[in-house]
Amino acid sequence: MMRTNIPEKLSNIVKEIDDHGGASLTRLTVLKKWFERTERLSAFAIWIATRAVSRQGKTNGATAKLFREVQGMLAGLDKLRPQLDRQMAQTMHDRLRDFQNECRNQRWGAVRIVHNWNLMLAEHGLDIYLWHLDSPTYGYKLAADYCQHYDSRYGNGLIGPSRTKIQELVRFLLTIEALEDSSR
Repeated sequence: MMRTNIPEKLSNIVKEIDDHGGASLTRLTVLKKWFERTERLSAFAIWIATRAVSRQGKTNGATAKLFREVQGMLAGLDKLRPQLDRQMAQTMHDRLRDFQNECRNQRWGAVRIVHNWNLMLAEHGLDIYLWHLDSPTYGYKLAADYCQHYDSRYGNGLIGPSRTKIQELVRFLLTIEALEDSSR
């Protein structure tokens, strides 16, 4: 398998953030092509879930317990071809969803209230792993949710703090491509 040019395109987004202060989230759509291979999307979904639960921050009680349980479930998986027990993964997905399943009615409809963004990212990673490996769009959306940063002056987008996450994403893509090459 030949290396793709997607990591370079992502590096150009980092340069755009450096040069112009930000970039549109839609710049990440280049990932859709990379995610057309289901094994890449599977690896990415689990990588994001793992990254998200490694960023626990200050939590306690039920939130901290969920973080520990997801960390335990995801520990030691193969980077290229992660294999989870489907029933265990589905049970964990459902617990993550139910943990933050509060909705409030707004003028335009019901809005889900998310108290812990990282647990939501883990939930969405499991969602892709379990049911959406044929949908590169889900992978793009998860990447956008992972990389975006909110600033009240600019709203949501790829701004300063996003650059580190995009660089992590570049390293992940390069690692997966190298593992693909070495497993042939």
